[in-house]
Parts: sequence; C-alpha cells; structure tokens
Amino acid sequence: MFGIGMPELILILAIALIVIGPKKLPDIAKSLGRAMGEFKKATREFKETMDVESEMREVKKSFDELNEKTDKTIDENVAPDNKISTTSPSGDAEKTEQEVKKKEIEGF
Repeated sequence: MFGIGMPELILILAIALIVIGPKKLPDIAKSLGRAMGEFKKATREFKETMDVESEMREVKKSFDELNEKTDKTIDENVAPDNKISTTSPSGDAEKTEQEVKKKEIEGF
C-alpha cells in the first residue's frame, strides 16, 4: 500500500500515538478508515459511470454508422424522381411502401 513497509508503518503509528495521544487515536483511526472507505466507494462509482458512458458512446457511434449506411443505401437505390412519399395518389400508404420495395428489389 503506497510502498510503505511494516517498519515505516510502525514508525508512523508510534509518532501518531505520541502526537495525538492514546485517548484520541482510536477515534481518529476510525474516522480515517471511514474516509478511506468512502473514497474507495466514490472512486469505484466514478469508474463505473465512466465505463457506462464510454459504452454508450460506442453504441451511439454504431447507431450513427448504421444510420449513415442506411441513408446512403436508400439514396443509391431510389432515384430522385422516385422518392418515398407517405401516401400514394390514391391515398393508400401500404401500397406506396409495397411499390417502393418492388422498385428496390428490381434495382438490385
């Protein structure tokens, strides 16, 4: 832990015992232990948050690439005069989608 060996740790504890005193040393040690636990917990939560955010960025990037490829494929396979409309002249939306699919299949 931090490159501190057993002799150094004993020396630090002895100095702390002399400076702080035997009555307050357990309370201070307990406070330091809690603070270290909270610090570790906060560090772990921060790391998990960063991992989730990086995974979300990767997923978003994948969706963006898929969207670009889809747009490119649609632009290549549908001529400018055959743009997809939501309704056909007869007002039948399903028929328009079927016609577009037929045209795409014929284009391949």
